[in-house]
Amino acid sequence: MNIPMLLTITRIVAIPVLVVIMLTPFPGQEIVAFAVFIFACLTDMLDGFWARRKKMTTVLGSLLDPMADKLLIASALICLVESHLVASWMAIIIIGREIAVTGFRAIAASRGFNIPASGLGKLKMTLETITISILILGPDHLGIVFKLAQTAGLWLIVALALFSAIEYFARFGSRVLSENSSS
Repeated sequence: MNIPMLLTITRIVAIPVLVVIMLTPFPGQEIVAFAVFIFACLTDMLDGFWARRKKMTTVLGSLLDPMADKLLIASALICLVESHLVASWMAIIIIGREIAVTGFRAIAASRGFNIPASGLGKLKMTLETITISILILGPDHLGIVFKLAQTAGLWLIVALALFSAIEYFARFGSRVLSENSSS
């Protein structure tokens, strides 16, 4: 067990804590949920930085890290749908894209082909983190300007989710899905 793996596991453990906080009304709920979400996001930044810098990457870590990221985002989105802060169709598109691209990358990996994260995918993840953070805090804490940022952020995330998925499939689809791909 190395430090990056411990950070990834910490993020995974933080997910059910975040869900309980987001779905249990109490005074200061939004602030506590925001803090837990930001903490989980920081563990993501730190584990990747630490793993690359100290050359502590592992196969298990390379599998768990993106899974933890997707679970964090999906869990937060589902809670925000339950709280009527995100339209369900938007969450379905965003989460569906994650499942589709993850499955596509798994097929590629099983055929010995690595698909790196795209610039659009990284931009989408950054925008998701910022927008979800703002949504968790809610307009009561941030005012009308941030309400507009929430709405614009969600629309941009949906657009980036669709465009980045199309980019992955367009760039790598023929190579990954061809019958001649070796295992």
